[in-house]
Amino acid sequence: MSRFRISSDNLRRIVLIALFGAISYVLMLVVHLPVSFLTMDVKDVIIALAGLYFGPAAALILSVLVPLLELVTVSSTGLYGLVMNFLGTAMFSVTASLIYKYKKSFFGAIVGLLSGVAAMVATMMIFNLLVTPHYMGVTVEMVQGLIPTLLFPFNLVKGVLNAALVLLFYKPLSGVMQRAGILPHSEHPF
Repeated sequence: MSRFRISSDNLRRIVLIALFGAISYVLMLVVHLPVSFLTMDVKDVIIALAGLYFGPAAALILSVLVPLLELVTVSSTGLYGLVMNFLGTAMFSVTASLIYKYKKSFFGAIVGLLSGVAAMVATMMIFNLLVTPHYMGVTVEMVQGLIPTLLFPFNLVKGVLNAALVLLFYKPLSGVMQRAGILPHSEHPF
């Protein structure tokens, strides 16, 4: 019978990803701004940072786990909110970290984050048309009317704000993590 062994580097990585998830959850609780039936929060910033540091798989895992934790603790939107939270977070953070994985530079981060914003906004427009009518009990036409006045501007502002915050915090957090010996100096150049 073989024993499952995990290296200390892998254990440290798992613990750090879990820590990013916990910070993301706490920030979702503390920093949120309701806008109509939508909520502006900054959990995606932390999840995207985890993706940039630890790869797109970390971003995907946290994109599932944090909304699940939100669902079972504080959510008032149920499964509809879970689906929308997962999709928005995953499209932003996984897209950004996937591009950055192959182009680790400031330019790669910018392209990744802007691509993440575009992917998130496009996905949210499509899924608002599919999910919101059921969630709110309205017609698709009513949701279409919300796109130019609420849904598109909200998602665009949220995406751009999240991308700007990732850029603002990436370098200082990288320095702290490198000095603490958590991240190798050469892996995160921007």
